[in-house]
Amino acid sequence: MARRFYLEGKSKIEIAEEFGISRFKVARMLETALRDGLIRLEIRLPPELDAERSDALRTRYGLSHAIVFTSQVQDPGGAALVTRRLGAVAAGLLAEIVTEDDVLGLIWGPEIEALSPELTSLPRCTVVQLCGVTPLRPVDANAVEAVRRAAAVSRGVAYPIYAPLLLPDGATARTLRRHPGIVEAVSRFSQVTKAVITVGAWGPGLSTVYDALGDAERENYRSLGACAEVSGHLLDGDGRIVAPELTERIIAISFEELRRVPDVVLLADGSQRAAATAAALKTGLFNGLVTDTGVAEHLLA
Repeated sequence: MARRFYLEGKSKIEIAEEFGISRFKVARMLETALRDGLIRLEIRLPPELDAERSDALRTRYGLSHAIVFTSQVQDPGGAALVTRRLGAVAAGLLAEIVTEDDVLGLIWGPEIEALSPELTSLPRCTVVQLCGVTPLRPVDANAVEAVRRAAAVSRGVAYPIYAPLLLPDGATARTLRRHPGIVEAVSRFSQVTKAVITVGAWGPGLSTVYDALGDAERENYRSLGACAEVSGHLLDGDGRIVAPELTERIIAISFEELRRVPDVVLLADGSQRAAATAAALKTGLFNGLVTDTGVAEHLLA
């Protein structure tokens, strides 16, 4: 019976019919065999996942989902390889937690671009882009490929944002927010049920906003305590927004809207983003985290 159930995948009803007994007796016999050690179940995590740190983060920060993967930036590929691993692990998590009729929100960022090609299975759902893209590259189909890829895998509808994340001033941002194509996405922020967000650190190559600003603004925000960026919003070490005026210039989901999303997963990789990740978690926005061992060690210290 154990072989039929555990190895051949037969149901208890099928086994009961085969042996001419009730399914309840089959269930009792399987339970007895498991209790007496005749059957041993072993759950093996992939070797690249760190179960101990994952559990510790889940407990420390009250998370519903926490996955830590091993990272060794000295390996060939360095930081880029770590980001690809992050994308693969995050894609696996989405395949587990996204359900049919969810509205999945994806922020823009390199981590999301790494996640996109790893998505191979999703239930049918709507996919909404949660912010504009970096102003340092063309706003074209390539820039929103992650959202389109996720929607294609899920056989759902995509709502991309063909606009920069950061605009020169608030007036330009307000004008763009009224554009019909952008309204289609922004108006669905309130419908998002699961969101994937990334965190940037306040330094070159670590934050979309940092890279888009001039030196004077960068230093000004640093003097105000900026150490992290989450969906275009700058945070200090305590998770407080330090540049509310900057939010007028961005096209992105607001923190108020994110707080109403039932499941919000943070992606963070690289020790340079460790302090920024800690700041992001202090906002109370996130109930999920996918990160590497370096960041996890900082968060658990």
